[in-house]
Amino acid sequence: MSVIHIKNVEEFKKEVMESGKLAVVDFRAERCGPCRMLGPIIEQLGEEHKDVVIAKVNVDENQELSATFQVSSIPVVFFVKDGKVIDKVIGANPPTVYKEKIAEHSKPAKAA
Repeated sequence: MSVIHIKNVEEFKKEVMESGKLAVVDFRAERCGPCRMLGPIIEQLGEEHKDVVIAKVNVDENQELSATFQVSSIPVVFFVKDGKVIDKVIGANPPTVYKEKIAEHSKPAKAA
């Protein structure tokens, strides 16, 4: 699955919140240097993890989503599963950080 460029709240709801899959959502802006550094890493995750929704949200174009997720600094990557934020990573980090989070959150839930 390639990276989805979220255009609005309705698309976010459909592609991320209702996907039934783990979603990795990069909140970013074109004007942000660290965001541009993170861009190729997010694209790589989209190529490597076909079973995960990988999405980008431009904070300048999607201020409502940015407010909903209380984005105060960028880049920030949210990990969403079953319609809930389960983790986040602030700043541009090495690919291994995101890959480890995907592996951690892709594991099936443990039986009680």
